[in-house]
Order: sequence, then C-alpha cells, then structure tokens
Amino acid sequence: MAHTRRTFLATAAAAGAITILPYAARAEGHASDVFEAEGGPITVHPVAHASFVMETPAGVIYVDPVGDPAIYSGFPKADLILVTHEHGDHFNVETLAALKGEAHLITNPAVAEKLPDDMKPDEALANGESTTWNGVAIDAIPAYNITEERKQFHPEGRDNGYVLSLDGFRTYISGDTEDTPEMRALRDIDLAFLCMNLPFTMDASAAASAVKEIGPSYVYPYHYRGRDGGSQDPAEFANMVGGAAEVKMSAWYDEPPKS
Repeated sequence: MAHTRRTFLATAAAAGAITILPYAARAEGHASDVFEAEGGPITVHPVAHASFVMETPAGVIYVDPVGDPAIYSGFPKADLILVTHEHGDHFNVETLAALKGEAHLITNPAVAEKLPDDMKPDEALANGESTTWNGVAIDAIPAYNITEERKQFHPEGRDNGYVLSLDGFRTYISGDTEDTPEMRALRDIDLAFLCMNLPFTMDASAAASAVKEIGPSYVYPYHYRGRDGGSQDPAEFANMVGGAAEVKMSAWYDEPPKS
C-alpha cells in the first residue's frame, strides 16, 4: 500500500543517525527506532514480550508494562498507560502502582474490575469504544481467539487491541488476538505490533498474511514465545512478509522461553 501523503524515516535512536542493520544485529543491539511523522518524531523502545514504551509529541506512552519496575528506569515517566487485558504478561498491579504516577490509565473493563479502588483507570474502553487523550485518538479494537479450542484464552468481547492516531500517524497494537475480521479490516496503519504465539494467539503465517491485507508501513513481531513448541520465529515471519512492510526486529527476550 502506498503512503505518498506521509514521509517516514526509521533510524536507530541510540546512534542518532540513519542505521541499517540486519535483523539479528538489530535485535542483539536492543535498537530503538524513530519514526518521523507529520507532528514530530515517534520513538519506540521495545522492553520485553508485550511491553514497550513510545515517546510521542503528545507524551510518553507505556503499553502493557509488567515486570520489575526497575527495567523502566531508563525511560521517561509515563504520561499515558494502556493495558490490553488481564493476563499476567500484560497486566500486573504492582508494576502499575510503581509506574503510574500522574499518568492517564486506560484499560479494558475486565482489568478495571481487577484493580483496587485507589487504582481504578481513568477510562475503561470496551471493544469498539473510542476516546481522545492529549490529541491522540484511541480506538479499542476487539482482540480474541477464533479457534474453538483456544476461545477460553481470550474470549470474544473481553480484551482490547488499540489503534492510536496522532497527527496522521496510526499505530496498531494487537494485544493478544488471533487473525480476526476486525484486525484484517484495519486500514491506513503506519506502524503495527503483531502478536504471534501458540496456543494463545496466531502463528507467524497468519500474522504475515494479515500484514499483507492491512498494509502497514512498518511492523514489529512481538509476543512470539509460546508453550509446547508454540514459539514463532520472527525471522521466518519477516521472510513471509517480504516487501509488504518493513519488519522491525528487537530483542524482546533475554532468557530462554518458559513452558
């Protein structure tokens, strides 16, 4: 899909200059990326598994922050925190308590119910609902399993993905989902984060097929460790995507996968 109305420049943020690295070298180097959008640069810092930080002209956005709060100490404080759903690799009360500060917190309703009274989110978005924060339009995209034997993991109607729109730059965050019609219906996506692990989400082939239909300019494979042989190979995903999008690789995992 052509993006003639936009001009983007992907760089390695730490280098401060245009850097082109092989997938493996980029991942080993924990590279961050800067995307030059109409409203100003957007910097993506992959953290681990499904957690990442985005620095944007509207503020600093944390997505599904979990784990030791110390791993976020090198990033600016959050202005907005998004939580997709209640599973422990996406949502942790103690991590949120340590990181929230004055940040605006948006979750799905199921997570809102699990938070203590003194930590209730500023907004709880159900599937299909939208809001605006500091000039960022936020749409809650349904995230769920469609394979019968997997529906207990992410039942339809509960969990969110998100589309963030800021000054013409649109980012899709899949959360945990299979290859749903709602995901494939997305258009004009500039940057996508696509999950891929079994049995919880989709495999690399389904994710690559979705990229070809959605047509993002850039895509991060993330959340690709699974159990019982369900881990997916991001390099294989990149090969299947081919020229349909620029695949951004990062070291989401520093330890062997856990079953």
